[in-house]
Amino acid sequence: MLIPGNGRKSAESGGEASTDQVVGFVRARIESGALRPGDRLPAERDLAVQIGVSRPTVRAGLRALAAMGVVVSRHGSGTYIPEGPPALGTDALSLLAALHGFTREEMYEARRILEVGAAGLAAERATPEQVATLAEEVASLFASMADPQVFLVHDINFHRAVAAASGNPIVASLVEMVSALYYERRRETAAGASERDHRDAAEMHRRIYQAIRARDADAARSLMNVHLIQASQYQAQEQVQSRPESSSSESARASVSQARRRGSRRSSSSH
Repeated sequence: MLIPGNGRKSAESGGEASTDQVVGFVRARIESGALRPGDRLPAERDLAVQIGVSRPTVRAGLRALAAMGVVVSRHGSGTYIPEGPPALGTDALSLLAALHGFTREEMYEARRILEVGAAGLAAERATPEQVATLAEEVASLFASMADPQVFLVHDINFHRAVAAASGNPIVASLVEMVSALYYERRRETAAGASERDHRDAAEMHRRIYQAIRARDADAARSLMNVHLIQASQYQAQEQVQSRPESSSSESARASVSQARRRGSRRSSSSH
């Protein structure tokens, strides 16, 4: 439905308001079922006419939607509603990590909260195709133990595949977001992993895969928990061996983070 010309003028007078119109229009189309995963959005000029805003405003709105993971732009093809698990933007989490100094312990604690449960759900819900994907990632892990960066990619892909196999798109989205932040940090230190670290990690991934394939949810959860605790401990050892000062720095960040939380709790209790 077209918006009258005078409405367009008032909308264009506020950039944020008109951008919200674009977001609201696409959201309404998704909620009504008119746009589904894999669908292509109308061209920019058509969207501008339909919504009653300018083409630059449409582009700004589409950028906002892309940051939310709602649309994806394909060069020379157009803008689409993405298929597969929804992907949340990682910029906000990366900024919070820089601001608050997320520690390794906090990162792995968050991963255990999300991924232990996801492993159990994957054992109950994984499709044959998803089980096959896990098997491929495990094989790739064993094949890439001599290349830390390639090993890291397959490591993260395995955990993403487990989350996708959980059948819960919210869990899958959160794991995707945390995995992206983890990759940003880990790729800088991946070379410090020993051959034992890679061998043990690959073996734990294989055991998790086997539990999921066997539909053993309890074993999948237990193994994922052990694996993440072990991985965190190995990385702590890497830091002590290669950069002793980083360990004390991380401990200092952890102390600051804990002090902030204590201060926040005292502040909350005083009100």
